[in-house]
Amino acid sequence: MSGVSIRRDRRAGRITLTRPQALNALDHEMAQSIDAALAAWRDDPEVALVIIDAEGSRAFCAGGDIAAVYRAGRAGDHRAGRAFFRDEYVMDARIADFPKPVVALMQGFVMGGGVGLGGHASHRILGETAQVAMPECGIGMVPDVGGSRLLARAPGQCGEYLGLTGARMGPGDAILAGFADAFVPEADWPALKEQLARTGDPGLIPRHPAPPAPLGTRDLSAFAGADMAEITAALEAQGADDLLQILRRNSPLSLAATLALVRAARHDASVRDSLAREFRFTARATAESDFLEGVRAQLIDKDRSPRWSADASPAHVRAMLAPLGADELTWDMFTGKDQQ
Repeated sequence: MSGVSIRRDRRAGRITLTRPQALNALDHEMAQSIDAALAAWRDDPEVALVIIDAEGSRAFCAGGDIAAVYRAGRAGDHRAGRAFFRDEYVMDARIADFPKPVVALMQGFVMGGGVGLGGHASHRILGETAQVAMPECGIGMVPDVGGSRLLARAPGQCGEYLGLTGARMGPGDAILAGFADAFVPEADWPALKEQLARTGDPGLIPRHPAPPAPLGTRDLSAFAGADMAEITAALEAQGADDLLQILRRNSPLSLAATLALVRAARHDASVRDSLAREFRFTARATAESDFLEGVRAQLIDKDRSPRWSADASPAHVRAMLAPLGADELTWDMFTGKDQQ
């Protein structure tokens, strides 16, 4: 399988991303293959746990490979994006609900789709090079892959701050915010993976002190505002020009929708609820949001000068997050013991 190595290794099912030259970006075929492997290992008595890791030092997974979604959307085909996001979210839900331990070892960039792949594992390990972020507002998208639920469960207003600004977290901040569980120096990973594969015992994961978490000392009270206007006004009153500059670069529709998603996710019973709500936006994204323009500016032409034009009114935000009827993301693909 191009882009991912899937195999059995003694007591472990092994999933290794193998696109280091592309920062291990997750494409549609990779997501489908990972989901199929998890489904096969679910009831395999020889597989005691699953290990997810990635080749290269620069990235665990820097996001989804959305080039095909962009090209299809530009050509007027909005089905390709909808199919990719649906299958990716099914994979994310399967990881979150997997009945056996899933150990994710994450280094370098862990962003967007990488958070979906590693952030819902039962044992989430970061190394010293990890940089975790949900930067979707900068490309006209919203934090998805269950990211709205992770953001919603972060302490205080960390979720609003991280989702709206796309700020990067080092390992200490990511553990504080609930995006990871443990810090293990990357030099120790080969021996740890060997032990896990040999024994199938996640109890062997060592407990190292978490690195410093400067996020815990930041004044994020401005992000408690009822809407983007209140948040912006509070940041102006604080003289937080650095944060205002970031927010003004991002898509207004994405900012407003992200705020709604994070706050709605605080009431969700499971990640499936959050994924289904995120899918309402992403299913419409290529046709009704700033997504195509954001991808053009940041990833295609790389002029870093997006011309945002999508309607950011409360009415349009509600429309973007409204149920999709027959296209709503449901979980009938899970059967038997998978249903919870």
